[in-house]
Parts: sequence; structure tokens; C-alpha cells
Amino acid sequence: MNAEVHGCGNTPVPTSSGTLGETPAEMTSSNPPSRADLGRGVVARWCRRTWLAAVNLVLPPRCAFCGVDIEPEDGEPLLCETCNRLLVPGWRLGCRRCGTLVPQVPEQPEFVASKPLPPAGRCLRCRRQPYYFDGVIPLGPYRDELRQAVVRMKQRTGDHLAGTMGELYAQRRANEVAAFRPDVVVPIPMHWSRQMVRRTNSPEILAARISRHLGVPSEGAMLVRRRNTLPQAGLPPTKRFENVRGAFRLGRGYAIKDARVLLVDDVLTTGATCSEAAKVLRKAGAQIVLAAVVARTDQPRA
Repeated sequence: MNAEVHGCGNTPVPTSSGTLGETPAEMTSSNPPSRADLGRGVVARWCRRTWLAAVNLVLPPRCAFCGVDIEPEDGEPLLCETCNRLLVPGWRLGCRRCGTLVPQVPEQPEFVASKPLPPAGRCLRCRRQPYYFDGVIPLGPYRDELRQAVVRMKQRTGDHLAGTMGELYAQRRANEVAAFRPDVVVPIPMHWSRQMVRRTNSPEILAARISRHLGVPSEGAMLVRRRNTLPQAGLPPTKRFENVRGAFRLGRGYAIKDARVLLVDDVLTTGATCSEAAKVLRKAGAQIVLAAVVARTDQPRA
């Protein structure tokens, strides 16, 4: 079912269609493009390539993670070959429910795909913990280079890296996310006072890049953090759920009945923050909520 997601003032927001791979232009018009339209498209692409070539000549592009000079290909994340490989190691999704990751066994590449899911799609890690989201798609485990990337994304100078990680996520997890057929992309909101201190908002940047690849809107005002909660880092699992309880509300003027929502955050540990945000979305009428995160911790922290 395709939902109609309304934004502030009940203004309709374009939603995704049931056909994967359609561009926004294809979804809004069934008429073939004219020769003039095609010509303008060719000129626009030529101008863009020329402009990028001139900029790259003056300011050579560098890897967003390690800083080495690179020769980027059109549409590719600004990462060198080494960092591109290190930031997405050979891990595969083990539990579709909570996103717990398991290493890929080279001798048994079919291990994860053929391993049956437990009842209700839950693994031992999340079977005892109720979540309001329906699944998690992580880019990789919160360790090594990917952990460094997440930490740097949260810093004042992390906007460029956050955008690149959003591009990388959209590229590497394109099939899994597109199969979900989201109507809208929603970042985990940051309290205004914390954003003033950080001067950046990595979930919002990630959501914008992912939504652009999907061709669906990113609604950064759909969820509002009503109070400035304590930082989750350092809190035990039970305290993390208590810390964010009641911390979110739906933004004014949004109607999301039967919507398929892609909820975006940088890292998921216990799942408390994403679950509490998903709770608000589900109570507002969302049909299904899927969490898209850059990193998933290996083990719950005591």
C-alpha cells in the first residue's frame, strides 16, 4: 500500500511508487521527454562535468576519511579504494529484527542466507527485548575504521564525512532499502541545544543523502526531541530505555497513516533511541518502520 504522507499544513509530500528504480520525474509524468528536454539534459550534464573538472583542478578531491588525493568517479562516494573497502568489511546481516551482525565465512558464503530465522524473526539478543521498529539494516559493525568514522561524523568538522557515509550507505545497501519501498526518510532528531554545541547533525545529513538516492522526501521535522536527554554513551542498557522514554513527539501538521518510514541514525547499540522514535511513528499511524544505521555494536554494553 502506498501512503500519502502529509507535511506541515497538510501539504502532500511526494511518496514512492511501488515500482523500484523509478525516478521522481517518471513517477509524476507518463509522457516521454521531448527532444528539447533531452537536449537540455545533455547540456546540463556537460556543464556539470566541466564545472567539476575545473573545481577538481583547483582543489584536487581527497578521500573524506583518510585525506589522500583521489580521482573520483561520477556518482561514487569520495573515498579512496582502501577506505571504501575498510569501511564496509565482510560482514552480513544476521538478524533482520535487531540488526545483529555476524562475520561472513569465506568457505560458507551461504551461511547467513540459509540460516533460518528464529520465531517472529528474532535472535537470542533481541528476543527478550520488545522493539517498536520492524527491522534494522546496518552498514557494518561499530568497530575499527567504521567506528572512527561514526565518532568523527559527530564532530563540528564531520559534515563532509557524514555526507560521504550517507552516499556509501545508499550505494552498498541500495537493494535492501529499496525493497522496503519507503514513503519517507526520517532522521533521529537532535535537541536544539545539543545541535548548537555540536554545530552538526549527522543523522540529518545521512538521511538527506539516502533520501536523494531513493527519490523519496527526507522529513527532518517529522520527529521532535521534546527534551534534552542525557547522552546514551556510558549508560547501562536498562537506563538507556528509561533515558529516552517519552523524549520524542510527532511534528505538527504531519499525517503518516499507513506510511512506510525509513528511520535513520548513525549508530545503534541497545536500540533504545530508535525504538522510542519508532513508537511515536507507529502510534501516529505508520504501517512499518525500518531503521537504517551506519554502524551496529557487536555486543550490548553492560
